Amino acid sequence: MQQAIKDLDRAYQNWWAGRARAPSPRKRELNDAMRFPDPATFAVRRLSKNWGEVKLPKLGWVRLRWDRAISGEVKNITVSRRAGIWQVAAQYEREIADPEPLDLPVVGIDRGVTVFAALSNGTMIEPANCGKKALRALARAHRTLARKKRGSNNRRKQVQRVARLHMRVSNARRDFLHKTSTHIAKNHGVIVLEKLVVRNMVRSAAGTMDEPGKNVRAKSGLNRAILDQGWGMFDRFLGYKLAERGGLTAHVPAPNSSRECSSCGLVDQRSRNGARFLCVGCGHAEHADTNAAKVVQRRWDTPLLPVEVPGCRAVEAGTRQRAAA
Repeated sequence: MQQAIKDLDRAYQNWWAGRARAPSPRKRELNDAMRFPDPATFAVRRLSKNWGEVKLPKLGWVRLRWDRAISGEVKNITVSRRAGIWQVAAQYEREIADPEPLDLPVVGIDRGVTVFAALSNGTMIEPANCGKKALRALARAHRTLARKKRGSNNRRKQVQRVARLHMRVSNARRDFLHKTSTHIAKNHGVIVLEKLVVRNMVRSAAGTMDEPGKNVRAKSGLNRAILDQGWGMFDRFLGYKLAERGGLTAHVPAPNSSRECSSCGLVDQRSRNGARFLCVGCGHAEHADTNAAKVVQRRWDTPLLPVEVPGCRAVEAGTRQRAAA
């Protein structure tokens, strides 16, 4: 109950600070979780490769599937239920030596929707599109749920079916991001990413009654595709995996990275035509996403802002030119 009060206090603090909406009354079977912060009240032990047990207050020893090794002293555990499945998460502490700096190459990454990640070395990573693949099944499940009578057992069962579908999509996306980030972190010492504010990128274009938005349906589809990629989670995974190996994750400004030429530095929207990039200044031709990844990497190597040079295409020392509007 102390942990529940702390959660309530945090919810009010987030509301007053403008980070979240006002707290609402707790609903049944929603956010079912409880924390045990005192190691004296619980215990965890492993029985075999795939099985283990956790001792909980008032419940005793509970058998569970063992997911991964705990290589430290457990400080607290959280028991939660998601889509009808109970899970136990253990937070542990261990001492690690400072990793040696990696002597691996630097790479810039341009994140997108058609191509999930384009690396500056020319590698293209196709998107998993986990949510898009399950969209038809989710739509059918939600239609079935809408026809169920509120409060009935059939509706409760259908709610669990919908939740399991969403959990399957989430697990598939997380698995794809873990495997992709691990492969990139193992082969690079510094990874440069654009500093993206995804929350602003996926804002609705519906507008208001007085000023309705334009291309609302197209923007809605784009928002869904952006959220399906998991850019923020990918960034976090790269950050801690590189830190454990002695690497570094850097962020650079994002504006005009897709319009800037990686060869001469000219910024012109006419150079970008879909997936093709052809610089109108120097004639440099390349895949648009690979060119953007090289621009991202160069912005970290030479953190200089482009300057406007009206009527001039010569690149001055230490500057990059921007075409006049």
